[in-house]
Amino acid sequence: MMDTAMILAAGLGTRMRPLTESTPKPLLKAGGKALIEYLIEALAAAGFSRLVINHAWLGAQIESTLGSGTRWGVQIHYSAEGEPLETAGGIKQALPLIDRERFAVVNGDIWTDFPFTQLRDVPDCEAFLVLADNPEHHPQGDFALREDGRVDVNGQPLYTFTGIGVYQRSLFEPLPSGPWPLAPVLRGAMQRRQARGMRYSGHWHDIGTPDRLAWLDDWLG
Repeated sequence: MMDTAMILAAGLGTRMRPLTESTPKPLLKAGGKALIEYLIEALAAAGFSRLVINHAWLGAQIESTLGSGTRWGVQIHYSAEGEPLETAGGIKQALPLIDRERFAVVNGDIWTDFPFTQLRDVPDCEAFLVLADNPEHHPQGDFALREDGRVDVNGQPLYTFTGIGVYQRSLFEPLPSGPWPLAPVLRGAMQRRQARGMRYSGHWHDIGTPDRLAWLDDWLG
């Protein structure tokens, strides 16, 4: 069973300014708790005992706030990036800390009630993606989910990628060191018919702007 997850926390948070000028985005609070703490609690409750968190902008704050993870009953390991490496580049750098053939990855700037236990037993494929209905700020969607569970760039309807997935390390091992986006890596898996997924219809929110953070704070309060 899978026990390792990576939380992506290295973004600059430019859309969140001025809030992120002195605080990294994953540490911004809603409902009295940092966004990343909700994710750590949920992953720990789902049996993920080893967490890897990458960081860049104000990363020392993330390490000092979260520590080793003992308060949640998990082990937290940090992958510090001298420069933001984008999603796939950050995962590539963190592979020595992950030390698993398959692992979960979660964006650090979302709020969701997705049951992460469902990630611990997904079909054998290079990439397994959790998709959601398109929010107002992203009406065009990202990927199609076929009846057989395969995810593709073509087809209708298109759903939004939640930033929650399970990946094989072989997806990232061939990448060169340095910044590398995730989208072309996922499209490659789709072209090889190695991307599968599921649609989640529960609560999932991309907290990418001050207005969305304020809405979440009010909703949770």
